[in-house]
Amino acid sequence: MPKVKLTITESRCRSGCHKTGDTFLVEDLCPPICHELWNCAYPMVYALLNGGTLDYGSDKTPAFDLKCPDGGRVTLHGELLAEQSPQTKESRKRQDK
Repeated sequence: MPKVKLTITESRCRSGCHKTGDTFLVEDLCPPICHELWNCAYPMVYALLNGGTLDYGSDKTPAFDLKCPDGGRVTLHGELLAEQSPQTKESRKRQDK
């Protein structure tokens, strides 16, 4: 299943919910982030989880940047993580032994 990694790249959050560098992995459930920030990010996360790409400058890419609706106090970067095939996961297990 695809995963989207969310990273807080800047934070001046009034409530102290988020700090710069916080990361969250999203598969199918909402991550523990501010509901206002999640409300902005969800449509893009949903698109990425379902194979979409997003406008990113003059390109289309499986990533996005956004600012929270509270005056842009928090900046979030989202990116689709590459899926590992079962063979890749299995070969890594063998290498770790």
